[in-house]
Amino acid sequence: MKISVIGAGYLGTVHAATLAHFGHQVVGLDTDPARVELLAAGTAPFHEPGLAELLQEGHDGGRLTFTTDPARLADAEVHFLCVGTPQSKTANDTDLSFLDAAVTALAPQLRPDALVVGKSTVPVGTAADIARRLAPSGATVAWNPEFLRQGTAVQDSLHPDRLVYGVTDGAAGIGAAAMLDAVYAPLLVRETPRLITNLATAELAKVSANAFLAMKLSYINAVGELCDQVGADVVQLAEALGHDGRIGGSYLQAGAGFGGGCLPKDLRAFRAQAQKCGMDALDELLSVVDGINADARFRLAEAALRLCGGSVKGRRITVLGAAFKPHTDDIRDSPALDVATQLAAQGALVTVTDPQAVGNAWLQHPQLNFDADVDAALGGAELVLLLTHWPQYVALDPVRAAAIVRRPVMLDGRNVLDPKRGAQPDGSSMGPGAAIPEGQQTGLGLPSCGRWSESR
Repeated sequence: MKISVIGAGYLGTVHAATLAHFGHQVVGLDTDPARVELLAAGTAPFHEPGLAELLQEGHDGGRLTFTTDPARLADAEVHFLCVGTPQSKTANDTDLSFLDAAVTALAPQLRPDALVVGKSTVPVGTAADIARRLAPSGATVAWNPEFLRQGTAVQDSLHPDRLVYGVTDGAAGIGAAAMLDAVYAPLLVRETPRLITNLATAELAKVSANAFLAMKLSYINAVGELCDQVGADVVQLAEALGHDGRIGGSYLQAGAGFGGGCLPKDLRAFRAQAQKCGMDALDELLSVVDGINADARFRLAEAALRLCGGSVKGRRITVLGAAFKPHTDDIRDSPALDVATQLAAQGALVTVTDPQAVGNAWLQHPQLNFDADVDAALGGAELVLLLTHWPQYVALDPVRAAAIVRRPVMLDGRNVLDPKRGAQPDGSSMGPGAAIPEGQQTGLGLPSCGRWSESR
């Protein structure tokens, strides 16, 4: 099929490359000439595992092209709207200005038999509004929400756990579903679950899913605070909960909380939707979830203060991680950078390291020092905070690292280090997971302040 993808950001780039991999002829549209130039050469403009290879495959096979010219979309049968829908700068509502501009640019290029499919996360009613705007063209509108996770987006695209089609009633909806079946034929032949809903249900699918995941994360962080008070281990407790099939272990990791470009803004957009519909209980619940997440970052900074004797002024602190999660260079609403800037504001000399995100972070945070080299970042540190659990940080050699830092103390803000790791045969400690003296808790739900050596 001939398919266009409007918006070559994170979602659009991954989706376009995936569709080309499925064998379709795909053209991606974006307003950023520099980004289009990179993509047209088969180069990924951001870090996402597997994406560079998928883009190069589409480029080399001649199935994937990118342009800034909307006229190049005129012969496409299906058009996917994949532009960003960020949170409004003045409220919890969604900013639809990019989507509106995309629809305006697309409208003159539509064939009467075209299908316009929204993938962006939007408030309920957006699809119906777009359908009314495009009615003179004769095109049909459907909604097909995405469920990608940064760091595994390519895998999620090639092997999704479900497909959701939001369509209208009648013949137009039946035709739209049939066209989407043709787009996703390689997935359907593998019996990927497919749900056909009305437009409103599809519009709610992504935002409500993200709000629920955010709720699980904030729940375990709140439970972790209780664990601190009563001497329980939140990691072991989460494992016990995860074995219950009704709960599951995913998103039950206490620590720095959630960030990124999706969960925070989708949580707030869902809250705005609840407010508009007069659903006070849902609004209040989501407000608490958001508040717990913010408090997790504050408690991390407070734990760092305690480990520095009550003040971080003039102290050299190293933060492992700048991206909001591993396997991405995305720093949007990064808990790691939030904690780092809190400590810098109190006078700490903070150095941040990250294998992918340093280039994105240093211009936005001039109050912080950045070094992509881990050893250089650790040099002279009096406290190390593990805030983005990249595998190389989790596997950091404690003996080697202890020889680089000035004061061998680590605060595990992601609860990923093994409490027994680094123990010597005689019981003495040498690693980041070393035993903690009685009463020395981090405020994160378990004794996760590992000392690299017994000396201070």
